[in-house]
Amino acid sequence: MKSRAQESTNAIERMYVTMRHLFTRGFYKPMGVSGEALRESLLVLRPEIYGSIAETKSELNGLIYVLDRLPEGIEQCKFINLIADEGYRKSHFKPIIPPKRRRNCYRIDAHQMNVEITRGRSDIYDVLTHLTFLFVESHKIASHILLDDNKISHDWEKIETAVAKSKLSLAEREATFIHIGNLLGRTFEEVLNAYQALATPANPDRFIHIVYWLGKIALNELLNDDKRIITFSTVLRERIGHHLHGEIWAKHLKDHLYTQGWLERPLHIISANKHSVMNSLFAEKALADELTVAQRMELFELLSLPENEALREKVKSYAHQNGMLSVDDTSGTNIDVQLFDTAQIDFSGTPYVLNTENPAENPILLVMDYAFGEQAYETIDELLKPYHKNGVTHFLNVLSLSIMGKAGILEGEKGDLMIPTAHIFEGTADNYPFHNEFSTADFEGHGLKVFEGSMITVLGTSLQNKDILKFFLHSTWNAVGLEMEGVHYQKAIQAASKIRKSIREDVKVRYAYYASDNPLETGSTLASGGLGTTGVKPTYLITFKILEQIFNND
Repeated sequence: MKSRAQESTNAIERMYVTMRHLFTRGFYKPMGVSGEALRESLLVLRPEIYGSIAETKSELNGLIYVLDRLPEGIEQCKFINLIADEGYRKSHFKPIIPPKRRRNCYRIDAHQMNVEITRGRSDIYDVLTHLTFLFVESHKIASHILLDDNKISHDWEKIETAVAKSKLSLAEREATFIHIGNLLGRTFEEVLNAYQALATPANPDRFIHIVYWLGKIALNELLNDDKRIITFSTVLRERIGHHLHGEIWAKHLKDHLYTQGWLERPLHIISANKHSVMNSLFAEKALADELTVAQRMELFELLSLPENEALREKVKSYAHQNGMLSVDDTSGTNIDVQLFDTAQIDFSGTPYVLNTENPAENPILLVMDYAFGEQAYETIDELLKPYHKNGVTHFLNVLSLSIMGKAGILEGEKGDLMIPTAHIFEGTADNYPFHNEFSTADFEGHGLKVFEGSMITVLGTSLQNKDILKFFLHSTWNAVGLEMEGVHYQKAIQAASKIRKSIREDVKVRYAYYASDNPLETGSTLASGGLGTTGVKPTYLITFKILEQIFNND
């Protein structure tokens, strides 16, 4: 008899194969026969992030999580078209960018949403998994609307009346919450919390409209067999997997290094965010006249608060005047970059020491924003290739690559640290052991728990459940966490250093992750909300250690 972990692993493999098949086919009906394998696999898997997907009651935390990563209005669309970068920015259509996932989406008309895919197959898996969840939830609503005698629920009639009104009074809104709660199998308080989480200044009643449209379109599917359709454009199917965006992105960066005369300089590549390195180097000096804090970490917590945009801009302006160059993405990768010329940086008053006297030997820091899944391989693979200019081949003088990321932790809490010793690609035989310049000793004594062991690179954060994760935790894999990019980064680094020989073979590699969630703890999954200021300390601690090793050791 199969264990739940084995059943779940098989379900993930089926989803992976099914999504690739549907993509090759070019279209499918998610709630029809063609989408059945995807739906069934998701219901067998029952991912932690989707909570009660397999139950009759609706899953609200999962719904909020998914809607934050899909374009606003997609619940109203019968036709969803996944496209490549096909020039829509030159049209009158305004891009809709989901708040928690950077991708351009275009509402073509009342019935169609086009979703631009420029970050590889991981982006496709992400969208399809979220849409499958959304449509399964919509059919739960429809099943409660349609009563046994084929009559329409009284609750649904009241919701339709509420949606038809341009503005609701408090009494009408709260009465609508009660009707929604009846359909969703949720309490008034749970409905209120979801309403508040999804409200926007322009559309405070967004949640009511989302429930209405999910129910309306699913009801139409049940009564009239008029199915929603997901299609993949011909251009997307031709381009996927060919590194088109990564190649443009990498060449653009190398052009900047060449133009600045930095191409031959020692180079340290850091995959992180667009604030922690900049703030670590410049924030104290930039804000010395207007802020006094007892500790550096207090300053970084202040800078992380949404209301302190003016302070962040002041630090950025100071950085641009003192050796930082911003390279905004134009390739479609959505990965912006900062280049730091350490020859122009004043290190006095910082914990860092620059051991070179010759400016030509001072390193360049290349800080790239987070990649997404397989995109990590595409971008780093292209970046580490030689640069050809005017008939001359230039090999980048890469001394180190440092990867900081967020990951799900299997022991510990949000904000704790994970130091990987190997990356394991889930569902494959691809394993990447490596020497990590970081160890647990580097991070002890700072009030955070530190775990060292293997990291599992997964196809998607929404394709995990407790049974699989417990297997990785308690088996001889000695896994400490899961994320989506590690294997892809290491695959590119090893290919460049050990096979292609385009960078030095003894290139130093650093990986450190901080916990964005613990998927084994109910209430601590990604669907339970963000880190808030809890993420400030681990983010900057990892950043300090990266810079400390670059400047004080290398």
